[in-house]
Amino acid sequence: MSVLDKVADYFTGEASRNRNTSIIAGLLFFAGWWVLIDAMSIDLKHQITTGHVFIGIFGTISFCMVNAVKGEHISEENSSESGARIAKIWLLVGFLMGFASIIAAIWVMIDDFINNEKKEGWFGVALLMQNVFILFASLIYKFGRNEEEWNE
Repeated sequence: MSVLDKVADYFTGEASRNRNTSIIAGLLFFAGWWVLIDAMSIDLKHQITTGHVFIGIFGTISFCMVNAVKGEHISEENSSESGARIAKIWLLVGFLMGFASIIAAIWVMIDDFINNEKKEGWFGVALLMQNVFILFASLIYKFGRNEEEWNE
């Protein structure tokens, strides 16, 4: 078996769905932060402030909150009614934080960067791209994996 066949088998095997989903989500999460770090590295006028970075941190916290809840925690088969309710509220707050970070990034992009002629608009786009990548990574990691393989 050649190396190319082993690589193809690695990505198409039985348990490859969780692995591939995790790789894609990790790359999207990395790309999101990479875009903002790259924008900050070429920002000589310090147009991106700490407040702008906190929007991405907010999205990262959302990523952790959403993916901390297993599917069995929110299912109807959960024996603890209050535990299922708390897990659903936790998941809702996590999704709200993720979408709020997108809304905040759009707001900052339009208000601070596009409507301000003294600042370059690309930095606002970088901030928005960061948060979109983080939210997509969160959604892919949450809904792309198969949790049944872990319950065996």
